Amino acid sequence: MITRLVSLGNVIIDIVAEVQALPERGGDVLASGARLDVGGGFNLMAAAARQGLEVAYAGALGRGPFGDLARRALAAESIALLLPDTASEQEDTGFDVVLVDAGGERTFVTAVGAEAGLTGPRLDQVEIRPTDALVISGYGLLHAANRHAILERVPRISPGTTVCYDPGPLGHTLPDDVVDAVRNRVDWWSCNEREAELITSRTDPAAAARELLAGLQRGSVVIRTGMSGCLVARPGDEVLYIPGVPVTVVDTTGAGDAHLGAFIAGLADGLDVQIAARRANVVAALSVSRRGPATSPTAEETDRFTDVP
Repeated sequence: MITRLVSLGNVIIDIVAEVQALPERGGDVLASGARLDVGGGFNLMAAAARQGLEVAYAGALGRGPFGDLARRALAAESIALLLPDTASEQEDTGFDVVLVDAGGERTFVTAVGAEAGLTGPRLDQVEIRPTDALVISGYGLLHAANRHAILERVPRISPGTTVCYDPGPLGHTLPDDVVDAVRNRVDWWSCNEREAELITSRTDPAAAARELLAGLQRGSVVIRTGMSGCLVARPGDEVLYIPGVPVTVVDTTGAGDAHLGAFIAGLADGLDVQIAARRANVVAALSVSRRGPATSPTAEETDRFTDVP
């Protein structure tokens, strides 16, 4: 039973520019629009909170204008901060430069900040409950301090805690021993088809799902396949295809985060895995039909869009 989502993902700021197409190397283009958004791990947490699940953030936040912006956004979604504050911390929260092209696809350049400085002693002060869904991001594991703190803590959490992992676009670059530590404990491995291919070298998402599943000690796999939906692979079962929802794509930023956050919220509501995945498909579809990274719908909006309970 899941009663709360706790995220160890990195909350950062997105500096977003909308362009007709990416510039060639050394080139320049004029943006048709630009904005500052709170992104990174915030997208997933906001998606789950808007579906009615209690959510808390156990990652680090910086001190400065970006950190302040992140704190305001988390408070607006009623997301609790679990990591003890450190008055001596001077570094600001990091940021992404996000280029969104005319087709809604996004390209990132990331500059890290205080979110990459999680320490074991600080994380040890955070209570992780047996009824929590603990979300770990591949982005967080890229940073040495975070990686050490997370991988040292995860083996000590309750067997009842539901561990969810999203490798992200750079998850395939992590050392084998880091990935193995995740595989030994993860309950839900969630990624998109490109990330699955980078990790497994399988171009067929179903084959990639089966290979990912075979490497897990106790977990299951969800592979997002864009507008077509997602695949679910569970031990002892055939790979299931859960159809997606056709919409006009405006901005794909945060769609994967929205999907996983809604999926966890569905499981917390006691939904069957297939129904939770179908609901997550709806949430992701609605999010890409809107501009911005944290545009996932509320539970009521999701209900109005679909006949899924």
